[in-house]
Amino acid sequence: MSSRLLSFRSASPAKPTFDRPSISSRRHGLAFAVCLAALAAAGCQGRGGLGDITGSIGRSQASQPRTASDWQAERDGWGKRYDANQKDRDAALYYARALRALDQNAQALAVLQNAVLIHQDDRELLGAYGRSLADNGRLQEAEEVLSRAHSPERPDWRILSAQGTVADQLGDHDRAQQIYQAALKLAPGEPTVMSNYGLSLALSRHLPEAERVLTEAVASDRADIRVRQNLVLVLGLQGRFGEAEALARRDQSPAEAAAAIAYLKRSVSQQNSWELLKGAKGRAKPANQPVATQGAVARPDGELRG
Repeated sequence: MSSRLLSFRSASPAKPTFDRPSISSRRHGLAFAVCLAALAAAGCQGRGGLGDITGSIGRSQASQPRTASDWQAERDGWGKRYDANQKDRDAALYYARALRALDQNAQALAVLQNAVLIHQDDRELLGAYGRSLADNGRLQEAEEVLSRAHSPERPDWRILSAQGTVADQLGDHDRAQQIYQAALKLAPGEPTVMSNYGLSLALSRHLPEAERVLTEAVASDRADIRVRQNLVLVLGLQGRFGEAEALARRDQSPAEAAAAIAYLKRSVSQQNSWELLKGAKGRAKPANQPVATQGAVARPDGELRG
């Protein structure tokens, strides 16, 4: 599914994550409805698993690949360089980033694991490795690695955002929210952090406050599709389906938006919403992963979902 609380990915219920819309825009419309339902369950129960809308650290938004073909070209180019020299730090970092964008998470993890053994003090690589561990469901390890990637004397809001998403995935929403607040002191108004923060508030059942934070995030000219979808979800959870559908139409066709909101309506009223969420837990992909899209523009990192 994808993007903290969420982006939207598969055609069967899956655990919400913060980070990424799917590569196919058609799949994206269907997955959006499914993830809306999953977060509806999470919001009602006050628990859930989150991903992160932040991704690799250290490259500007303007330089990020935007489409599936862009990410494939990025993977192929950096992959050749990595194959030629697996000790090449940049090759490992950007090759893994492209692999994550294309859902090749196990391979990305292997690349980053090897890289951090070679470059043990590289905080950017450690941050990417921690997020990749979270992508693969290894949350306790991710938490430990991300703590090594961050230091009080060299604070990094992206690492903090990633730590927050892991805390949310572990169900510790209060701690996650404290981490997001610390990140926002370093990067005031950063929409990716605010989106993660807003969705964490939603999981804590603080829906009006979640709406306030997400509305502010959406107002940023740097907000992407995932941030808007998170606000769609929170509006729907409060029963304001007309507003939710109007916002969804900014990124989806009228038919896709209507289908997503109809699914959300049914999910909010279902008595078995907790079962829906539990069934999704084992299949979720936490992560602040890069985003590969066709048509829709979504950025990988504050490049969630951190």
